[in-house]
Parts: sequence; C-alpha cells; structure tokens
Amino acid sequence: MNIGSWKFQAPCSTQNFTQHAFVKEFSSISVPLFLAPMAGITDRPFRQLCRKLGAAMSFSEMVTSKPELFNSQKTQSRLNHEGENKPIAVQILGTQADQMAQAAQYNIRHGADIIDINMGCPAKKVCNVLAGSALLKDELLVSKILSTVVQASSVPVTLKIRTGWDKSNKNAPKIAQIAQECGVQALTIHGRTRACGYQGDAEYETIRRVKEQVDIPIIANGDINSAEKALQVIQYTGVDAIMIGRSALKSPWIFADINHFLMTGEHLAEPSIEEKCVIMLGLLNELYIFYGAAHGVRIARKHIASIVKPLSNGTAFWQQINQVKSARQQYTLVSDFFNKQLQSCQ
Repeated sequence: MNIGSWKFQAPCSTQNFTQHAFVKEFSSISVPLFLAPMAGITDRPFRQLCRKLGAAMSFSEMVTSKPELFNSQKTQSRLNHEGENKPIAVQILGTQADQMAQAAQYNIRHGADIIDINMGCPAKKVCNVLAGSALLKDELLVSKILSTVVQASSVPVTLKIRTGWDKSNKNAPKIAQIAQECGVQALTIHGRTRACGYQGDAEYETIRRVKEQVDIPIIANGDINSAEKALQVIQYTGVDAIMIGRSALKSPWIFADINHFLMTGEHLAEPSIEEKCVIMLGLLNELYIFYGAAHGVRIARKHIASIVKPLSNGTAFWQQINQVKSARQQYTLVSDFFNKQLQSCQ
C-alpha cells in the first residue's frame, strides 16, 4: 500500500491531511494545552501541525528585539503567520526595555495577538548577553522591561520564566508578583532553574507556590510527557494550563491524547503507522514550501529523526536520510520507510 507520494506544490493542499480521521476528530477541541516556544522547532509549519492535533495555542520561536535584525531572513520567517489560526502568540527576547517595547509593537503590526516575553531561555549564548533567564538575577530590570512592554502593547502581554537562577535563588514567586503588578496577563513557569538547564527532573512545588500567591493565570511547563503527567501536574499545582515542549517534537499527537484523557480518563490509541506517515509527510511538504526545498530539507531532518528513531530500523534509516539533500528524495525515502513499516505489521 502506497501511503505517501511526492507533492511539494505551492500552494499546498492539506485537504487530505486535515480530513484524516485522527486529525479530524480532535482538531476542534480547545483545552488549556499550549505548545512551548522552541528555537529552531516552533516555526509556522510545526505550530500549525500542533494546532491541528489539539494544541489550543502555539507560541512562536523567540524573535529578537534588535531592530537592526528585523529585516533578516530568519526574523522575517519567524514573523510569517500566514494562514495561522488565532490567537497568534509571539515570543520576544532582549535586555533593553525600550527595544523590547518596539519589538512588541513591530510584532503586533505583523499579526501578533499576544506578546510573550522570554525570561526563561537557559542557553549560554542568550544568558551571556544577560537575556533570557539571566534577567531573573535583576528584578528591577525585570520590572522595567515588563512595565514598558505592557504600556506599549495594544494586546495582552505574557511572560515565561524559570523557577530562578539556581537552586539557592528560586525567586519565581517574587518575579510573579512583579509581573502581576506590571500588568502581565499570564505567566508560564518551567520547573527548573537556569543552572539546571534541562538536566534532572522538573519540580512543581515552586509553580504551586506561585499559583497560590498571585491571581493571574499560571501555566506549568517542564517534563510533561504523558497524559497522566499532565493530569498530575494540574491537580498538584492548580495551574490554569500546561505547556508542552520537547515531548511535542517527539510525539506531536500528544496534544490529542492529553485532550482526550483529561475529558474521558481514557487514552487514545497510539497513531497507526499510516497515521504517523500522513502526519510526517504533511509536515515535510509544508516545510519545503515554507523554507524552499534546499533549506526545508535541512529543517526537516530533526523532525524526521524524532518520529522515525523509535520505530524498527529507525536509527539506521535516520543515518541514511541525514545525508540526503534533495527534497524529492527525502520525501520519497520517508514514504518508502513507512510503507515498509506498514508491510512488516501486516
């Protein structure tokens, strides 16, 4: 059975993809499940995929606040929201309050319905310039940035942070108070400090304390990789919503499963090989169109790896396809791989 054929035509028709049974049944559900902003991951094609699979909202990759970079190819691609379902949430990154306010206004003019401020990224290249989670060290600067951006914005402003700088300095409760006083309308907390990076287990006690101390909506993030974990975090912390990051890259259908589990107490069946193929090939085609064939092939590799590696012979296939530079060849090989997977199951 041939479950994938070469497309890559613009404009791309996604009719077959959106009408597929697994997608169609859950595309209209709206529950507090958000896709986390992730650099190099949450571009427009992946955001749209996760919305189709049950995410109530998808946050963009972080966009620089430096005005001299607004016209760069990378920033312009991140500002492309054509065809996206509202609300469109854009995350901005920076250290200077006035620049951040200008960046907020710039993104609002380009379609943003929500401006999210990044004070949670732990990457060294971000923290070395005192951006991202490095800002948690300077509560006065946090207050200045938040108040300036809120005053300059005609749309809601939200904030994403970590629990603190390190385990001895978990100041998320204080930052939450500042955010509320400045007019921030929702706060996402990743359950690790900047020093933790992505090591160890996320903790939710700090998130719980923040939720008890402020009135604005709180969104929990970090290590939410299953429906049971989502329910556990919601019940323990009392948060208003949850945000899923790396688990969505591995299993973008996690939103559909969590949605169903929260409403019924039962899991969805794992997507079939055919369903995974439909999802994968649909995403590939959108990436080729969005980025162009050459760049789209490179961007697609991380998505292919995350889906195929858990499957039979997936690692060997990944090593093979990682060398492919043609969109047509990449697409065809992925289709053939899933066909072989399907045949082995029959």
